[in-house]
Amino acid sequence: MVMLTAHFQLKLEAFELQVQLQLPATGISVITGASGAGKSLLLRCIAGLESPQIGYCQFKDELWQDSSRRLFLAVYQRPLGYVFQEACLFPHLTVQQNIAYGRKRVALPQAQAHLELVLALLNIKHLLHRKPAKLSGGEKQRVAIARALAVNPKLLLMDEPLASLDQAHKHEILPYLRRLQQELALPIVYVTHSPREITQLADYLVLMEAGKVLASGALQAVLTRLDLPLAQSQRASSVIQAEVLAYDAEFELLQLKFSGGILSLPHTELAKGNLLRLRIYARDVSLSLQPPRLLEASPSLPAQVLAWVDHSSGYTTLSLQVGHEQLLAQLTRKAATLLGLKLGQTVYAEIKNAAILS
Repeated sequence: MVMLTAHFQLKLEAFELQVQLQLPATGISVITGASGAGKSLLLRCIAGLESPQIGYCQFKDELWQDSSRRLFLAVYQRPLGYVFQEACLFPHLTVQQNIAYGRKRVALPQAQAHLELVLALLNIKHLLHRKPAKLSGGEKQRVAIARALAVNPKLLLMDEPLASLDQAHKHEILPYLRRLQQELALPIVYVTHSPREITQLADYLVLMEAGKVLASGALQAVLTRLDLPLAQSQRASSVIQAEVLAYDAEFELLQLKFSGGILSLPHTELAKGNLLRLRIYARDVSLSLQPPRLLEASPSLPAQVLAWVDHSSGYTTLSLQVGHEQLLAQLTRKAATLLGLKLGQTVYAEIKNAAILS
């Protein structure tokens, strides 16, 4: 189901935004691309903070903008929340007062029940009487998110909300973002250039370049397209969903099942049946023409070679079919040549490492 349809053409001196985009009605849609690609400008157009020369924006069955009919709803008329890079809290107000700012246009008591849930999900109830100067960077941003959600929006826009935070505070906030989306069933459009945030948060991915949409689609489909920059970089990765089968307490290993086979990963115990998102860097996948000889060897999965692309840096990135999933592997061009790979050939993919993201 399509949530948002957006067509924008906006000229700003030497830069031009030319976008035609449809986003799904569920999950987190991440917009990414290099600095200057137009990510934040696109988000501002969706919010109504910019007025493009040519613009059309429809959210579900609500028409927000149509330049051909001279229709343009102002920001306050669009049922959305907006989180910026900086928390931008009022220093003279408490957390409670900051969150209350702007809630007058929301009907009670439904809004109060919604706010109580938001405060609990973000774990900031104990901060309500503090002022921003007494908050950490991560706490400030959680308050900013709560303020955006306090108006009970139908859509949440987030413009690189973790960019100003250090790694520790980024790690603190990421789980809250996924939990918010799941618990509130609120669609989120999220701008970032961070590979970690992309793989941990995105359900749908939009890749921008020079003011245009280069590609869009389900996360795994876009990540594994060999013609896109994401698959050709040294940080190329795949994301798969796996189910917890068992836990080996002696060696502290989780056994995980996905459509391509079984993986064992070092981790603390998790309940059987839990669904987890795994990130597998292409550089952590090696290939062999023969199946492993030892049962104790690293997980090695039968895979079919779909395609590959050579890079000027001396590497080759391959796309593999493993069960129902596509997996990327990155080898030196020499190693790939020595393997003598052919399209459709069966090989064995050894996954040296995988990160559990959710």
